[in-house]
Amino acid sequence: MSHLREYSVFDILGPIMIGPSSSHTAGAARLGKIASTIAGGKIKKVQFFLHGSFAKTYRGHGTDKALVAGILGMDPWDENLKNSIKMAEERNIQIEFIETDLGDVHPNTIKFVITRQDGKVSEITGSSIGGGNVVITEVDGDKIEFTGVYPTILINHVDVPGMVARVSEILYKYKINIAFMKVYRKSIRGADAAMVFEVDDFISEDIINEIRGLPNIHKVRAVNPISEGK
Repeated sequence: MSHLREYSVFDILGPIMIGPSSSHTAGAARLGKIASTIAGGKIKKVQFFLHGSFAKTYRGHGTDKALVAGILGMDPWDENLKNSIKMAEERNIQIEFIETDLGDVHPNTIKFVITRQDGKVSEITGSSIGGGNVVITEVDGDKIEFTGVYPTILINHVDVPGMVARVSEILYKYKINIAFMKVYRKSIRGADAAMVFEVDDFISEDIINEIRGLPNIHKVRAVNPISEGK
């Protein structure tokens, strides 16, 4: 299932932002904020693996500051974005930028390796695709795809019959409309799989807890989108 989305002038021009490039600042901040949300908890360390044009220009275009701002929960238009690296240091968050080659991916791609204070490590890969828009392409080894435009539920589970129906029943119970849904599996039937539900309404902790309580569920995470203005 592919995303059929109409783009407005706002999407093309990008949001109000700090910095010279929507891809390198607004998109980078969005990626950082989504990655931070997926990782959850208090962050101890973040390694930013920068690919393509991100790797070549991340200092000059302010991508480094935007990425860290997103990790700290800032929006792309936050005036404190330019101080984000200093703010991370004050919070004792270790930051490391690594230029790398992530293969055949979009030139504005980054892989986050986020270590929480409890020792849990999350790996998130995403791309800034222009106009401040982003796409997440991998979470903890699961090849997936979502944009962060819609509230999104990420589910890792055992590939057995009925999983889509069980999750859909819970969403129906809470009157949550499904905008897009994708399913993925790593290899053969019965192995680990992933589901991505992009929905039209805010995803509450109650919904996540009910899905988490279903049989054969490994992990459930919610990503509610950031606001579109100051």
